[in-house]
Amino acid sequence: MTRISGYLCRMETEQPFAAQLSRLDIPALNPMQETTVRAIQTHPNVVLLAPTGSGKTLAFLLPVLERMKPDVSGVQCLILSPTRELAIQIERVWQKMATGFKVNTCYGGHSMQTETQNLSQPPALLIGTPGRILEHITRQTFSLEHIRILVLDEFDKSLSMGFQEQMAGIIVGLKGLEKRILASATDKQHIPQFTGITHPKVLNFYKNPEKSTDGLVVKRVVSATSDKDEALLNLLCFLGNDPTLIFCNQRDTTERVRDYLSKMGVACAGFHGGMEQMDRERTLVQFRNGSTVFLVASDLAARGLDIPEVKNVVHYEAPMKHNDFLHRNGRTARMHAEGTAWLLLGKDEPVPVYLAENPPELFEVPLSETLPAPAPWLTLYISGGKKDKISKMDIVGFLSKKGGLQQGDLGKIEVLDHMSFAAVRRELAAGVVRAVQGEKMKGEKYKIVVTN
Repeated sequence: MTRISGYLCRMETEQPFAAQLSRLDIPALNPMQETTVRAIQTHPNVVLLAPTGSGKTLAFLLPVLERMKPDVSGVQCLILSPTRELAIQIERVWQKMATGFKVNTCYGGHSMQTETQNLSQPPALLIGTPGRILEHITRQTFSLEHIRILVLDEFDKSLSMGFQEQMAGIIVGLKGLEKRILASATDKQHIPQFTGITHPKVLNFYKNPEKSTDGLVVKRVVSATSDKDEALLNLLCFLGNDPTLIFCNQRDTTERVRDYLSKMGVACAGFHGGMEQMDRERTLVQFRNGSTVFLVASDLAARGLDIPEVKNVVHYEAPMKHNDFLHRNGRTARMHAEGTAWLLLGKDEPVPVYLAENPPELFEVPLSETLPAPAPWLTLYISGGKKDKISKMDIVGFLSKKGGLQQGDLGKIEVLDHMSFAAVRRELAAGVVRAVQGEKMKGEKYKIVVTN
């Protein structure tokens, strides 16, 4: 085991990759990304330690793109991710960059037949969870011959989820590696020998490990009783309809809290590892586009997911470990924005040990009988996507012309392989669905409904 230590200050670099940044609507790389790009360009082994929400994905994708060779037919870079959600998110960033290089994702719960068919024409970039990638290697559905770059994203999470054996089984077969990149949102990470990472260039961006984001405020709310449900409801009434993540430790608690809030008239959704993949994707889409304001989640939502602009994080249950507390808080106050983390405690429930020396400020939540206003958006499900040659502009044109929507009536649109989602003003959604029934988009009829 190799102990990682060290810290790098900002290195000024010339702004590269202007075309890709423009497509991502990013004006410039941040200091962490600048330093990481330069390090990956010049070192064979790089370890990136940076908080959740700091932009690690783009930091390693840009130099990966730089090393891609258009005349190579086969997988050139393999990215291992602990969760399917993170794998899908990385894929979407790559697609938005419009690199011209094919990308595929492989993960449990996805059709093996579809993945095998996709790999028959191998992508330059392959992203997947360790178990599913190892299964493909065992079946020899793609060749390892041309893989020169390996990225282990959220590596600490992969270890905690028990993927060490699968990762070791994958890496031992990668004989032609020229670069190994390990990214983690946990400081003081150890590197197992099976990674093959020796004498790495360590980029440690944890200036203050006790604080996950500069714009974050942490407050403590104590319930009048040991039952925290009413205190949670009152807190949400106080917060209004700002995007809020409510974290629970267990799957059962997540479902119970979601059901309680729904029963009390608060529109919310649940998110945890026991849900079907399609339900999880739809839930994240609705949270991203503002159709869902309150998301009750397990720690699956604490890291690696594309859920920006979360104003509040509520710890309905405090996690056991301080790192998990920091990762949850990392969902808010991202990229220099401001946000608040709320630690909810029952009567006589102690502050977690890792916060005991410096407990968060106690906050008395004013009593309120006014429920948060409904989300201003609803989400339309469309039964066609990228594989049907549908683009965002196709959907905008169709819903404007056939559905009568005006500028400002249509919100965030996400186009997946075989389906699409579009946010529409709540008061207009039902009328739009009626107006477009039976109409054709690009010569085809698609099912269009309001999704729950």
